[in-house]
Amino acid sequence: MSYKDKIDSMRGELRAMNKLIPEQMRGFSAMEKAVTDGGVLDKKQKEWIALGMAMVTRCEPCINFHVAALMRAGGTREELGDICAMAIQMGGGPGMMYAGHALACWDELAAAQG
Repeated sequence: MSYKDKIDSMRGELRAMNKLIPEQMRGFSAMEKAVTDGGVLDKKQKEWIALGMAMVTRCEPCINFHVAALMRAGGTREELGDICAMAIQMGGGPGMMYAGHALACWDELAAAQG
């Protein structure tokens, strides 16, 4: 399954969650918006942090969403490389494996953008 397909599939699962527990999902969404839009760091810097955390916690759906968000925020493949390096340093071998997922996701999404 392609990374785009994985992202689309996860979005479908989240839509189902929205129908089942709408109030809780709205609460999470409000918190996410407040964190993303507020504070002194810009969106790209926040995506650097979120992506590194996703790699170290081994959450592939989070990696996929945050790679796409980093791209939308103007991130570069070179910045992704630094994020991967930090995740490897902090997460050891497992961090390295999930950093590989992040890089593969980036390359696939970038190729699709043309």
